[in-house]
Amino acid sequence: MDFTLTTEQRQIDEMVTEFVDEEVVPRAGEIDETDEFPRDLLDEMADLGLLGMPFPEEYGGAGLDYHSYALALAEISRGSGGLGTIVAAHTSLAGNMLYEFGDDTQKETYLTPLNEGREIGAFALSEPGAGSDVPAMETTADPVGGSDSDAAEYVLNGNKLWISNGSVAETVVVFAKTDEEAGNKGISSFVVRPEEDDGFHVEGTEHKLGDKGCPTAELRFDDLRIPAERRLGAEGDGFVQALKTLNAGRITIAARGVGIAQAALDAAVEYANEREQFDQPIGEFQSIKHKIADMDTRLQAAKLLMHRAADRKIRGEKYIKEAAQAKLYASEVSREVANEGIQIHGGYGYTKDFPVERYYRDAKLNEIYEGTSEVLRNTIGDQVLDG
Repeated sequence: MDFTLTTEQRQIDEMVTEFVDEEVVPRAGEIDETDEFPRDLLDEMADLGLLGMPFPEEYGGAGLDYHSYALALAEISRGSGGLGTIVAAHTSLAGNMLYEFGDDTQKETYLTPLNEGREIGAFALSEPGAGSDVPAMETTADPVGGSDSDAAEYVLNGNKLWISNGSVAETVVVFAKTDEEAGNKGISSFVVRPEEDDGFHVEGTEHKLGDKGCPTAELRFDDLRIPAERRLGAEGDGFVQALKTLNAGRITIAARGVGIAQAALDAAVEYANEREQFDQPIGEFQSIKHKIADMDTRLQAAKLLMHRAADRKIRGEKYIKEAAQAKLYASEVSREVANEGIQIHGGYGYTKDFPVERYYRDAKLNEIYEGTSEVLRNTIGDQVLDG
């Protein structure tokens, strides 16, 4: 691997860093306090081409490689963990489903507005009784009309839970069982349009520990009719589609972890240089210096794992293990670095006067969504044992 950023990658990184420092960081505390969806910031990001980064220009995207996308998402997350989740769910999940499994018409109709920022996307997979156990989902899409082999439309019924952007999205990719007897081979995916489709209901949004600004919704579908042309791929392909999409998404959650860890480290270094005790900055004490050293070392290792997974994806190589390792390690590092950031701040770190407590709350989510750390360890172990 070449560890030197290309000119384009460096320019993207600098541009996003400037935007985050000027527009996101000053608003991050307010977003955390109010938990309001920052649509105005997303409009500004759309103008910069940040809502369709890894997709081709022909569909309104920026045509960036996955290294650039990961770098940009890390910077966005450094400013606001909630904003990082909004972009990741919109791009890596909803957008990627449309790009990888949609036909040309579906891409033009639904992906282009997402990439251009005119619409927000969501990915509805999890249910109250089906998180990591995807085949346990109870949402159904019953085929009706048409021939025996090709339905004219589907009738969707069920509930989805923990859906990032679910209450604000104009396009929601929904997974449902089209054959309840076929297990994971009976799951299909569909494009749902909340403003157009009768039977789409937002039951409410969650009051979360962190990740504020990103609405996490519970959705309900009551006899919602979906035209067959809004099915992505063939019937029964949904489970494999979801796994492939989540695998790529794990690189971006690693990036979110890297960004939050960077924010926590930056805050700790600034405080350690400014805070004095016993007539010297606390950063001069060996115990604090060692904490800073460990924080930065773990952060740099997380970055390398993130870029290794991105590199394999770009090259078209298998990256299931690499993406899982990047997400697992960066998730745990973000929490550990944020925790040490609080410790370095002492009593002040436990108050809302400093942002480190927010970094800790935002970091914890990385270990839960898009594959819990426990599930990822199983995935990594299986990959290693299978050679």
